[in-house]
Amino acid sequence: MLKKFIMLLAIVAVLGACSSSDTASSANDIALQDFDGKTVSLADYEGKKVYVKFWASWCPICLAGLDEVNTLARESTDFEVLTVVAPGYNNEKKHDDFIKWFKGVQNVDVLPVLLNDGGSLVQDFNVKGYPTSAFIDTKGKLVRSQPGHLSNEQIIDAMAQIN
Repeated sequence: MLKKFIMLLAIVAVLGACSSSDTASSANDIALQDFDGKTVSLADYEGKKVYVKFWASWCPICLAGLDEVNTLARESTDFEVLTVVAPGYNNEKKHDDFIKWFKGVQNVDVLPVLLNDGGSLVQDFNVKGYPTSAFIDTKGKLVRSQPGHLSNEQIIDAMAQIN
């Protein structure tokens, strides 16, 4: 009985490890688009630490924090700053409507916004609410995910703990 339990535990551990790796791998390959239509993926940032903020145009907390994230993107840090919006997913505006709307947003001159039409990256990263922060290491692995607003100081501190 104990041998069967240990064997089952080992199988679950192996499957769990495979599943986590496969999810990270597939998430890195998901095509995102910038406003110019250029295709980008998280795999393009391999070798760099990346902070990703998932947000939505209908989220007041997200909108209130855009200026702060814009400031972070402008600062010289040892990590990349990206934001991801999912047009057509979870009540977000459609692709073209979002781009038109965003062009009217003030104080976000350097904020990198990537579009994930349909929300596949949002789903892969298990984002349950907005805003959500994702912290990715130099190997492209999701190290931490945190829902809610984070200050730039909190983001910088969290990124400093990632290799």
